[in-house]
Amino acid sequence: MRFDSFSHMLRYRAERAPSHPALVYDEGGRRELSYSALESAVEERAGALRRDGGSCIGILADGSAACVIEIFAAARAGLQTVMLDAALPEETLKALLRYTDADRLWGDADLCAELKDALTGGVKDGAGKLLFFTSGTTEASKAVVLTDHSLCQSAWNGGEKLPLTPEDTLLCLLPLGHVFGFVCGLLWGLSCGAAVALGRGARHYADDCDFYRPTAVSVVPLLLDFFLRRGLFNPELRLVLVGAGDCPQALLAAAAAKGLRVSFGYGLTETSSGVAISVSDDPFAMEVCPDDRITLAEDGEILIEAPTCMMQGYYKRPEDTAAVLRGGVLYSGDLGRFDEDGRLRITGRKKDMLVLPDGTKLFLPEYEGEIMRALGHQELAVVLKNARPVLVWSGGGDAKELEKRLRPLMASQPRGRQLAGVYVVNHPLPRTATGKIKRWELQQETETL
Repeated sequence: MRFDSFSHMLRYRAERAPSHPALVYDEGGRRELSYSALESAVEERAGALRRDGGSCIGILADGSAACVIEIFAAARAGLQTVMLDAALPEETLKALLRYTDADRLWGDADLCAELKDALTGGVKDGAGKLLFFTSGTTEASKAVVLTDHSLCQSAWNGGEKLPLTPEDTLLCLLPLGHVFGFVCGLLWGLSCGAAVALGRGARHYADDCDFYRPTAVSVVPLLLDFFLRRGLFNPELRLVLVGAGDCPQALLAAAAAKGLRVSFGYGLTETSSGVAISVSDDPFAMEVCPDDRITLAEDGEILIEAPTCMMQGYYKRPEDTAAVLRGGVLYSGDLGRFDEDGRLRITGRKKDMLVLPDGTKLFLPEYEGEIMRALGHQELAVVLKNARPVLVWSGGGDAKELEKRLRPLMASQPRGRQLAGVYVVNHPLPRTATGKIKRWELQQETETL
């Protein structure tokens, strides 16, 4: 069923399957919220939001049932909604709140109190808009303007390729503040009439599958590796959707060897999540979703037309929007090809960024600049090896000594952004005629080091 909005989806499900569980969660024990109860809770909360006034709410998404209700209620009340990661530093959150014009907050009471001085006067035309940030560093993050309509269309798109049924339970482990987690961890299940089990956070990764007994789950590559290494998937699980980062082929093969159906999804925040999903035995051969059209530029860049799911633009950044969205076509910055069966295969990235296994994007000009300042050397580059960032240094020297000199910088970085190794090469870094590093060529070389 294709839904026009969150409200359309909830009312439809509440009318046709009122007692079917919509959300399953842990609140002092296993709890269920039926579709009818969820619809009532959203309507009640939306009424309260309307009475309170305001126009833009920042939600410190914690993945709870109350958080889901708040998101749906904010859209119903006509608020602009800003999806925030509560784990970010306070100063970063304050900057994001000012940037997006939030005039109210929802989330942990103590954190909200610390952030209240960043609230502004709100907006005039934010009704129905949901702002998701592109993942990565603070300086590179942009707020992508989506709507409940575009997000519902994206969920339908995915469901047409990978349908769930009311008998399914989808385990939602990923942060709702990121579009992949929101669409593929929550909306995908609800739009298909399934039950969505809300994960209990990182400390429960080891036992959530045993607690909820899901039949489907969405993960990033890092989580897939964690679950496979520890044998945590439950016997009832039949479908694993992997996305939001590069995934080693060996990891997907290991999941398939367990008897799981493994699908890989490709999409962007700018397209409300996925635009292509694998449905065959080859997880890297992806079929384009029904509403979307993908073509390739002469240099192999993936160009996307997604009229039902496309962003309205980057919030208050018209120049950045115009740089990537031209005549309704999104220039993704990713590289790909179509195989002999017409399926899309990703071959690399045109943009100067790396996508890490947890889905975080590492913006290389900034990251490499920090390393250059720490080492006092310009001839270096960061690439991926085994899905982790490594440094390639040209000009001689000892790798262990370089690692030692980088320890203070790496200690200041989140674990996912820390280098996994340093490699010294005795030749100039390969570059294009305009002086840009040929990262794809350099990454292939590191595979032999």
